[in-house]
Amino acid sequence: MATKLSRRALLAAAEGGALWMAGCRASSDATTSAPAKSAEARSVAQVVPAQATRDGAGVALRRAIGSRLLPLLDPFLLLDEIHSERADDYIKGFPDHPHRGFETVTLMIDGAMEHRDSVGNHGRLVGGSVQWMTAGRGIIHSEMPKQERGMLWGFQLWVNLPRKLKMSAPRYQDIAPANVPEVTTGAGFARVLAGSFGGETGPVQGIVVAPPMLDLTLSPGGVLEHPLAAAHNAFVFVMKGDVALGPEGRNVAARELAVMGPGSTFVATGGGEGARLLLVGAEPIGEPVARRGPFVMNTEEELDQAFADYRSGRLVGG
Repeated sequence: MATKLSRRALLAAAEGGALWMAGCRASSDATTSAPAKSAEARSVAQVVPAQATRDGAGVALRRAIGSRLLPLLDPFLLLDEIHSERADDYIKGFPDHPHRGFETVTLMIDGAMEHRDSVGNHGRLVGGSVQWMTAGRGIIHSEMPKQERGMLWGFQLWVNLPRKLKMSAPRYQDIAPANVPEVTTGAGFARVLAGSFGGETGPVQGIVVAPPMLDLTLSPGGVLEHPLAAAHNAFVFVMKGDVALGPEGRNVAARELAVMGPGSTFVATGGGEGARLLLVGAEPIGEPVARRGPFVMNTEEELDQAFADYRSGRLVGG
């Protein structure tokens, strides 16, 4: 069992204390003009540039959720992007590390990673793969590159679990690229990872916060409108190009995350060279969040117990 907790020792919280958040505040430059298309169209509430950092065994990445600029967007705890052709940026990967109390979602765009965990799951993620891992009461896993050179591009999203499910049994969904539906539209095309789009339903199932998750490619000037549940929090991360979002057409560029405001319709227009973006929404949980390193619970006492269970070997066997 690993004893080093460097993996995701985020937000400088370590063992000194937990970070408590209830949501995120809109930035002062949020757009407020009247919608041009629909009174229910979501405006951009905040734009957050992804912040360069390192994690795991020294992997270079950019963090869009989980930084000081956006610590939390309920139920989303973290969004990291790895995007490099330099092997030194990723080759040491993420050796064995524990989790408890939340779920991790890994989306590969290019390259290959291997997952192994204490429950016996083993999967190889390639470009187009998606993996949804529910840590629940406890899991120890590793995520290691399966290449020595070339482009490695992928994302990891952390999604909180409600109190009643934090100690549930671990669960693993490993989805191959061929099992992700693709839908062509007049604006471009969509890969449907979770939720529904264009008559297709994504392969990720049984998630309590009911997240739509779409990998969208927009042609230059292509306009997409898509319904989003009004009760959901939602964000867009621009992977490539730039996009005009909301009825005001707020421009968001590559490696920027846009927090979408209230409403029930998502509106996006591809920039001059088109755009590729990740659209994710989910029902907020609305509970206290206590997190420290690799554990996310509701109270400091529960965090203390998680660390004690990890050190004693009870995290995955108790």
